Amino acid sequence: MGEALHLSHAERVRLIHAGRKALDNAGFSNFPTIVGTGAGSTRETLELSNEAAAAGADYAIVIASGYFAGALTRAALKAFFVEVAQKSPIPVIIYNYPGASGGIDLDSDLIVELATECPNIVGVKLTCGNVGKLTRIAEAVTDPSWVKQYPRKNPQSTFVVLGGFADFLVSSTFVNGHGAITGLANVAPHAIVKVHELSEAARKDLSLLPEAQRLQGVVARGDYTIAKTSISGTKFLLEKMYGYGGLPRKPLPPIDSTAADAIWAHPHTQELVKLEHQLSGKTI
Repeated sequence: MGEALHLSHAERVRLIHAGRKALDNAGFSNFPTIVGTGAGSTRETLELSNEAAAAGADYAIVIASGYFAGALTRAALKAFFVEVAQKSPIPVIIYNYPGASGGIDLDSDLIVELATECPNIVGVKLTCGNVGKLTRIAEAVTDPSWVKQYPRKNPQSTFVVLGGFADFLVSSTFVNGHGAITGLANVAPHAIVKVHELSEAARKDLSLLPEAQRLQGVVARGDYTIAKTSISGTKFLLEKMYGYGGLPRKPLPPIDSTAADAIWAHPHTQELVKLEHQLSGKTI
């Protein structure tokens, strides 16, 4: 839920260990973990990346610091990601999220440059919601000649282009995007996976496209409505639906009871919850 910034280093490490242990105990020892290691400085970002690797993380997802966002020129931003990629012991995914980085919004040209020049960078998450940017990046990095000319440091890796919201999965799939990392998947994992699977299948069988579009509409409406209540609203829904979620870490405020009742009763939320129950076979 994007609250790593409010955790201490020790807490982050404990969570990585706990996540890895839970996956291993459940029989998913080969399931990779992606850990946020962006911090206020390059040095701390690298410290966190090393700690994450030692704790069992497979990938670091790195956001630029927004504390002095106005002073971070294009050259400074590029230098940051290049240094992190060169020194990180695990592969790096660029996290482009203007809303959480003081408005810093990496453009498609810079992201493709970084992908081209840094073989340890293996992807980008675009929580800017810019489908045009995703299209341009995906077109560049999925071109067979680019893939052959610029292999990743790990030859088994490719460069993946991911959305940061669940409301344009169909669109991104048809321009060679690879999926999404989205907070809404905490609430409706089966629904979002179904949209992704149908979208991928529809590339080969267009008769599946109308159903993919229909489900995308349900997910998109839910995503838009629930996102208005920020992290506290999503965690409230997790608590309501699954019995865990709790309060956001301070200074983020909890959702008040009136807003909580309203978001639960909203038709878009109920439509998404109904779909999730249908696909999961579970009810509250």
